[in-house]
Amino acid sequence: MRQSPRGGGGVPAPSCLEQRAEKENPEAAAPAQRVVLGAKGGNLRLLVLLSRLVPPALGRPQPAQQAPKWPAQNDATLDKRNHFSQGSQKIVDKEKMTKRKKKETEQITEEGSCLERYPSTATISSSESLVAPACDISKLPERVIVQIFRPLNIVDRANCAQVNSAWRSMTHIRSLWSEINFSLVCDIVNDRYIEQILQRWRPNVLRLDFHGCSSLQWPSFKFINQCKNLQELNVSECEGINDEVMKYVLEGCPALTHLNIAHTDISNRTVRLLSRCFPNLQKLSLAYCRKFTEKALLYLSSGKGCHKITDLDLSGCTQISVQGFMDLACSCTRIKHLVINDMPTLTDSCIKVLVERCKNITSVVFIGSPHLSDTAFKYLTDCSLSKVRVEGNNRITDLTFKFMNKCYEDLHHIYMTDCERITDVSLKSIANLKNLLVLNLANCIRIGDAGLKSFLVGPSSSKLRELNLTNCTQISDVALAQMGERCRSLTYLTLRNCTQLTDCGIEFITQLPKLVSIDLSVTAITDEALTSLSSHKKLKELAVSECEFITDSGIKEFCQSTPILEHLDVSYCLKLSGEILKVLSSKCVRLTSLNIAGCPKMNDLDIKILSKKCHYLHFLDVSGCVHLTDRAIEYLLEGCKQLRVLKMRYCRRISKVADFRISSQVKYREYSIEDPPFWFGYDCKGTIFHDRVRVLHGRRRKSSLERS
Repeated sequence: MRQSPRGGGGVPAPSCLEQRAEKENPEAAAPAQRVVLGAKGGNLRLLVLLSRLVPPALGRPQPAQQAPKWPAQNDATLDKRNHFSQGSQKIVDKEKMTKRKKKETEQITEEGSCLERYPSTATISSSESLVAPACDISKLPERVIVQIFRPLNIVDRANCAQVNSAWRSMTHIRSLWSEINFSLVCDIVNDRYIEQILQRWRPNVLRLDFHGCSSLQWPSFKFINQCKNLQELNVSECEGINDEVMKYVLEGCPALTHLNIAHTDISNRTVRLLSRCFPNLQKLSLAYCRKFTEKALLYLSSGKGCHKITDLDLSGCTQISVQGFMDLACSCTRIKHLVINDMPTLTDSCIKVLVERCKNITSVVFIGSPHLSDTAFKYLTDCSLSKVRVEGNNRITDLTFKFMNKCYEDLHHIYMTDCERITDVSLKSIANLKNLLVLNLANCIRIGDAGLKSFLVGPSSSKLRELNLTNCTQISDVALAQMGERCRSLTYLTLRNCTQLTDCGIEFITQLPKLVSIDLSVTAITDEALTSLSSHKKLKELAVSECEFITDSGIKEFCQSTPILEHLDVSYCLKLSGEILKVLSSKCVRLTSLNIAGCPKMNDLDIKILSKKCHYLHFLDVSGCVHLTDRAIEYLLEGCKQLRVLKMRYCRRISKVADFRISSQVKYREYSIEDPPFWFGYDCKGTIFHDRVRVLHGRRRKSSLERS
């Protein structure tokens, strides 16, 4: 189930090795630098890799390469060395002969398979067929090469530049560096890396993302200022961003159209600068910037800039009152997308004064604004809304949905979660919306079969692609029967904690031809439901967490019929064992996400089998697998090279040394050696509790705390 968004550190002095690597020619010193990298690693490794992306001729003289000087050796020394090595030389020769024969055998096998797979290469000699690649991507069109390399972060691009000259040329395509995202490597990036990159590519840079880069200092801002063609800049959650820094940065970027300065220390001076110097600014985020006052919003209407803003984020700006929204409406009349989260001071009057002048609003997001009511959406009827998102509001009732039906004909996204006063009448009201694509009514506990059936009868259900009914406990198999007939375009379905669902209702779900993701967690389904789902054969995501009646046989049958499975969540299914991992490793090799938390029967051998075949695994949660040891971590390091997120809480047999070893490979991990909490349903030895009532009560209490 999708989660709702809630919307300067110092730089260490460079070491002697880093200073030496910077002064030397990157091309000439590459072998020596690689030796240093093996011992040093860390920042120096990234510095040397980035040097491959920057031409060596940057105004510094290149030292001439000198031939190595070998120490002179006399005949006595050579005779003595031969005397000591004569006994071991035969053993070495024997080992070399064995390796040579093995290598020749492998080459012959590889050559035969190559000829069978690519018959056109039969005319090429055997040596050439082994060396020539099957596909040289450097021959592809430039736009295709850009699409291949663009998703890579700057470290991966630097590694690609190390392959050969052709790959280095591909990484130097100008359009590839129009967008640079430093936030993906924010933990290791510093001013020196940013200087090297921007000094080379600043004429081509159009978009820069520094989100979360807390180590930025004045040198970085200096080079940002020199990106004259910069259009999009994100410095959200960057420590040390204040008015002085923003003034220097923005003065050199007159073409800026997108600016995100959320979670920074800017004040009225920066907002005033925006109104004076940026007439083309279209997207602006001031989320959680609490040091500017309402006077800053008045500046927006007095200057020549900020009149073209279409996207505005004011989340967490609790200092803005009704007068502030009135001043904002006078200057930013073209607002289309409005985001105001975590603002308990937001009232219906604020929306009223804003809508009086801003008639072009098409999207509103109000998360954590408990004082809004149906009246706010009555004022919004003057706008043509296409997306509405509200969370955690107990004042909105069925009347809001009546406004949607009458005035929002183009509405295609409705997110109304944790709105407890919404009933079946609301679903009946929006049944005639012909363009509805997404409907999320999670935690609207009054929704039942009657309302869902009324909704499915109307034209809204024909185009619906995503439906979320989490914690709608009054939904039963009766509504699912009609869903299978009407929702022919449904792709994502979430029925988590719909406790009245049974295996009979799941049979109707298999009639949805385009379904790729389903969440049936915390329901009473059994292996029969999984048998029914196995006939669908198009599911890529399955979640059956906390389904106590699920066993190995059900998961096995489902996996054997679903080879395209990519995401599986079987957490807290106490009856499952390592047998399911054997089936996953043999049948579902495309698996990228696996959650087996709270499955106490898993052991090291099961992880070994999984890691041998599931090489695309990115996410793995083994929290509470009490029998796992350090060997499981070794197997993951060997087989799952692409693992990025690893959760191993309550794994007391995994040592801190193993946790430290895998920390270099994964980007995010959770680790603790505490005993599993009671609501896991078993003790530290994996013994399952029989007091089922207390266990279920603990889980429900945990779920309620997470929602709150």
